[in-house]
Amino acid sequence: MQFRLLTAIVVFLGSYLPLSVILFSQNIDYKAWHRDFCFPLAAGSCQLPLHEAGYSVTLLGITLACFGLTILSLALIRPKQGVIVKEAEYVPTDLMNYTLPYVVSFMGINYNETSKFVGFCVFLVWMFWITHRSGQVLLNPVLIALGWRLYNVTYEYPGSADNFKGRALVKGYLEPGRYNQCPVQDIQIIKP
Repeated sequence: MQFRLLTAIVVFLGSYLPLSVILFSQNIDYKAWHRDFCFPLAAGSCQLPLHEAGYSVTLLGITLACFGLTILSLALIRPKQGVIVKEAEYVPTDLMNYTLPYVVSFMGINYNETSKFVGFCVFLVWMFWITHRSGQVLLNPVLIALGWRLYNVTYEYPGSADNFKGRALVKGYLEPGRYNQCPVQDIQIIKP
């Protein structure tokens, strides 16, 4: 099964939820916390204690929704195709693709500097295109934090003596044995 473009975008954006939280926290007007609380915000005299509230809340909401959809989709996958895993080797995922944007966020990116923010968005679009074309869009550190692990596997299908090699994204740990899998792009989803 190949990811459609919209699905790949959702998975990619969901993987950047921690980055949007970092950018959100950098846009908080901490001096406003010393003012009295007022409600409702629609009264005109009240405002959110954020510097660029529209951008920061929107980005946080989008990445949170995409993250939720990714987790829900992985929970709903029901692997049905049987495989016999002969060998399984844990592979630490390449976190460089994800750590670089986090480092960049601490180098003065904020929402009111339009040129820097647009440049950062272009960088993220480029990162998305590379990960989507390489079939690696499903690999991200947020899934690692939730207990998903990447393995290089040697496997065969029941009733066949042919061995295949591939990658498997597994919730938990993987030992040789019988499993059900669901292929997504170049990665098998296995739930022991």
